[in-house]
Amino acid sequence: MTSEPDALDGWLAASTRQLLDALREAGPERGCWTWWGDSQSPGTCGAVARHQLQEIAVHTYDAQLTVGTPQPLPDAVALDGVEEFLSTCCATTSPWPHEPAVVDYAATEGRSWRLWVSADGARTAPLPETAGPVDARVTGTASEIVLAAFYGRRPLEALTIEGDREVIDRLIAWEPE
Repeated sequence: MTSEPDALDGWLAASTRQLLDALREAGPERGCWTWWGDSQSPGTCGAVARHQLQEIAVHTYDAQLTVGTPQPLPDAVALDGVEEFLSTCCATTSPWPHEPAVVDYAATEGRSWRLWVSADGARTAPLPETAGPVDARVTGTASEIVLAAFYGRRPLEALTIEGDREVIDRLIAWEPE
């Protein structure tokens, strides 16, 4: 690998082609190694492709921010990004080291998810219609939820946080084993 821009562009394009070709050849249901450990996301090529799309979306935002023209994540990508992050990066059997808590994430585009954390770990699901009480509720566009609450690219003040803000701060700081 070299530091020349044209060579880096070529290397990135070839590496992306290689990843896409391998994922297409394997098919979405084929099992594969994943780097997210125990979560609600399956260890499949399809889940890896989904996660890679989210990584690309966030790093595209980073590049746009660098040149001064950051754009929100596309709605469909951001909505999937909320669900993907919760099921891949938050859901775990690692024990939550604090009092059990329930947090809702509500995207202004009309979808919502619930996250339960306890000594048994964390699990997530689309918000049930007859949902019970929560400790905290995070509301914003799906793009703002992904960029602010999950990846720290935007300030949390971009979101509306109701309830116990300390629960949100603890979630952001939590590093499951």
